[in-house]
Amino acid sequence: MSAAPAAPAETNGDESIVVRSDRELKREEAEIARKYLGRVPWEMVGWGLGNFVLWLSIWPLTFTGVLPLWAAFALATFSITICYLPSHEAQHSIIAAEGSPLRWLNELVGHVSTIPLLLPYRIAWITHKQHHANANDPELDPDHENRGENWWQAAWNGMQSRQFGAGEGYANALGRSEDPNIGKALREGTILSLTHYAILTALAWSGFAIEAALIWWLPRHIAMTYIQLFLSWAPHHPMKEKGRYRDTRAWKSPVGTILSMGMEYHIVHHLFPRIPLFQTGPAYHEIRGLLDERGCPNDRPD
Repeated sequence: MSAAPAAPAETNGDESIVVRSDRELKREEAEIARKYLGRVPWEMVGWGLGNFVLWLSIWPLTFTGVLPLWAAFALATFSITICYLPSHEAQHSIIAAEGSPLRWLNELVGHVSTIPLLLPYRIAWITHKQHHANANDPELDPDHENRGENWWQAAWNGMQSRQFGAGEGYANALGRSEDPNIGKALREGTILSLTHYAILTALAWSGFAIEAALIWWLPRHIAMTYIQLFLSWAPHHPMKEKGRYRDTRAWKSPVGTILSMGMEYHIVHHLFPRIPLFQTGPAYHEIRGLLDERGCPNDRPD
């Protein structure tokens, strides 16, 4: 028996404008996405592990007087600010999928790269999964605490969420998680936090309180604010719409692609989370016509 003919495309009242079906658009989107999948992002491996070594080296260089404190502060702030993205690649198993020979490298990058940020890999992944599943939901999206009508409001809300006793969105996300690794994730988080405070206390007791504050404590808070602004608030602003094609956007950053850490193409990441960060730009420009056809949020003039 021959296959039934495909349903004719709609014209939306205008014979010159063809409105294709959701299935057709998804098929074309998937064909484009496949071009950018499967490559090991070695640049992220080098970035994650190399940046951690850089941050560690700041301590002895400062204590021995090789690096002045002001330079150590600037370098530490930069290092901690850029440490999240390699772990984010690992959270999505982009470096190596589960069961593959390089899975150990995926996990190593995931765990090591965010130590300066005090963000345990498993906690980051468990909460990030809930963000993807519930983006912009005020009750279920742990990143919704970073909302704001403008960037300074979002920065303030993000800082408020990091105060003692706050951050309910992330606590609730962990509390309702059914991930089998939740117990291990919470233990790792506790160990990392206690180790952090023990190191800061020991340094303060030894006469290095200013060094501890300017190499770790303050740079971490500056980095967290920057990360929340560019990885959470800006790509999802105004954080009101929900749905696969509505909960994030393409946008033109006033500080450029590099300083916004590639988040101008965040819509591609939400649609196809396994595409490496450095490939989201090329993928977006190839898939843009299909996204425009769907009426996806788009604030890019080019």
